[in-house]
Amino acid sequence: MSADAGDTLTAPTDDRASPTRISSPALQFEAKRALIWVLIVGVVVLCIHISQSLLVIFGAMVFAAMVDGGARLLGRILPVGRSLRIGIVLLATTAFFVWLGLFAGSQISQEAAQFPEILGTQVGRVLGWLQTQGFAVSSDDVQRLASQLMSGVGIVTRAIGGLFGALTLLVLILIIGIYVALEPRLYERGVAWMLPREKRRDFHITAERMAVTMRRLMFGRLLGMLFEGAVTWLALWAYGVPMASLLGILTGLLAFIPNIGAFTSGVLMVLVGFSGGVDMGLFTIAVYVVIQTFDGYVIVPMIAKKTVDLAPALVLGMQLIMGVLFGILGLFLADPLLAMIKVALERRAELNGQQEAESANGA
Repeated sequence: MSADAGDTLTAPTDDRASPTRISSPALQFEAKRALIWVLIVGVVVLCIHISQSLLVIFGAMVFAAMVDGGARLLGRILPVGRSLRIGIVLLATTAFFVWLGLFAGSQISQEAAQFPEILGTQVGRVLGWLQTQGFAVSSDDVQRLASQLMSGVGIVTRAIGGLFGALTLLVLILIIGIYVALEPRLYERGVAWMLPREKRRDFHITAERMAVTMRRLMFGRLLGMLFEGAVTWLALWAYGVPMASLLGILTGLLAFIPNIGAFTSGVLMVLVGFSGGVDMGLFTIAVYVVIQTFDGYVIVPMIAKKTVDLAPALVLGMQLIMGVLFGILGLFLADPLLAMIKVALERRAELNGQQEAESANGA
């Protein structure tokens, strides 16, 4: 039987439900909720997979905040353009490290070569004193304990994957940070554009608060590093403590890491001090106590009034977690990351309070 010319070749319409269609509203709700959880898990897995890259980007944001803060300070005394002020900050930073490498490099390298020998000698003396006190402690036990701690915490061994990897990440942080510091609003608008229109105003407010907090936090860190490093070097040099310049630089650099950095620099300082005798060792202990007391009761509270007030135990816990996950890079960025999380949570709490107030007024 042939079909007429006017007949269509389309299949008849079937009004029956598709096997993939969920007709029950309750099942549709559960399916949507399951899909959302699957997407959340997928995003978490993706973030874990690219966590190292995300941390590098955050490190670039921290560096950009430091450069931006320096440019803003220069803007108060130099009526020049922003790009020129950023160039001055970068040139001054580069000049400082060049000076450190050229003029102080030879002396510091000689001191650094003697550093392991002095530390080994002092550790041996401490072990000998413990053994005379009845403690069954040997150098093998100390080495075994140190290796277990390093493998468990991973602060050095899992840091960045070698010197080449560290330099590569450092270059990436510097380049991305410079680009962001030159045009921060460009990247802020780019992120806001990807958000729903009703969320953009809240994002800009949160981003501005984060930027202000980051600049002040980094200013406080740099101020503490400069104070601790310079005063430590001056006091040790005046008393004749060996390797005063190296200890001053290490103290200043480690001051960027709250809690852990101060303790580490203090241990190194005291060990080197006792290599010159009991009087010198007691002097280094006094220097450490005075510097940390002044920094803890004067500088840190003064900066904390302008920044985020973070609980010391919370900061230490964040440092341990970031150290285990990302090594040295995570350890350095733990404090800024915790501060940004707190700013975001405070903004969220503020919005919730506003919504509750509006609901109460409407009722």
